[in-house]
Amino acid sequence: MIRPDYKEFSSLARQATLVPVVKSVMADLLTPVSAFLAISRGEKDAFFLESIERGEQIGRYSFLGARPYMQLLARGDEVAIERGKKREVRQGNVLQVAKILLQQHRPAVVPGLPPFTAGAVGFCSYDAVRQLEKIGDCAKDDLHLPDCVLMFYDRLLAFDHLRHQIHIIAAADVSNESPRKAYDRALHDIATLERKLTSGRSARSWRTPPVKRRGKLKVHAGTPRKDFEQAIRTSKEYIAAGDIFQVVMSQRLDFTPGVDPFDVYRALRTVNPSRICIS
Repeated sequence: MIRPDYKEFSSLARQATLVPVVKSVMADLLTPVSAFLAISRGEKDAFFLESIERGEQIGRYSFLGARPYMQLLARGDEVAIERGKKREVRQGNVLQVAKILLQQHRPAVVPGLPPFTAGAVGFCSYDAVRQLEKIGDCAKDDLHLPDCVLMFYDRLLAFDHLRHQIHIIAAADVSNESPRKAYDRALHDIATLERKLTSGRSARSWRTPPVKRRGKLKVHAGTPRKDFEQAIRTSKEYIAAGDIFQVVMSQRLDFTPGVDPFDVYRALRTVNPSRICIS
């Protein structure tokens, strides 16, 4: 069943610029993991969001998607916006730029749909705090990662754990084309995603061969053990002196696992299913 039908869609299109079109299918033969593997196969940029509430109960929805229509990457005050092959560079606060991009659409509200039908998924690194506070610039940038990466999606899936359904969502943009064309495009993309789900039901289609690794896993600590222990003792002295009341010591461990990153996530979600996501 497609919601809304075109009559309701055209009515919503007069009030909003982004109207979600949804097809709900049974998901009793799928799990969020198998669904993600089905739609992300061969895709460079995909996301999978799920959560555990109150330590035991799984959140109602898991969200997953691939192929963003736009990406935002920020390093310092330089913000790059990529739309397909087009690249635009702006100067400014990445959070303000993201806010402007999100405000370019007026999303329609369709009762009964999941709370997330289109938008941005990504991360802000620790260094993104420099956009909010002046904390100096003495940290060594040895990873050369962006301060922020946001991927904007208008095609995604919501796995409903309560009703055992998958909502295939295509948010139709009526700001650049007629409602009829936008609606038909949404139906076409929904059908494409449904075919991907169907073809991915067999475990053989996504199972990866095990990687042979010789010897023990080599783990490199960013800070030597004696230096880390001394930093802890120094922190205790600061607390006793009343200079600080709390400190969070951290240690970065680098290693090459030799397996697909998603397999690491699958193991992590069984060991620590608190609030986890991958993108």
